[in-house]
Amino acid sequence: MDPRDAIDIVNKTFFLTLLVLTPVLGAGLLVGLTIAIFQSVTQIQEMTLTFIPKMLAMALVLFYSLPWIVNVVMDFTYEVYGLIVLP
Repeated sequence: MDPRDAIDIVNKTFFLTLLVLTPVLGAGLLVGLTIAIFQSVTQIQEMTLTFIPKMLAMALVLFYSLPWIVNVVMDFTYEVYGLIVLP
């Protein structure tokens, strides 16, 4: 394995990490933005109002996307193990 192969694996790992985390972080961003708009309109400044719904939304998205995440990570793992050359 030359350094270009190692760099390619690291590059694919970073891309896979971003791909897997996007739905969960997107849900947190969307719920947080919605609650921030609601708070600015109603002038309610309660910290738990932002924290609890974001955690619930992120947990729900993680629960429903977990089978897809596991499949994507397993496919990547099989691909990386396939690159191992035994002497």
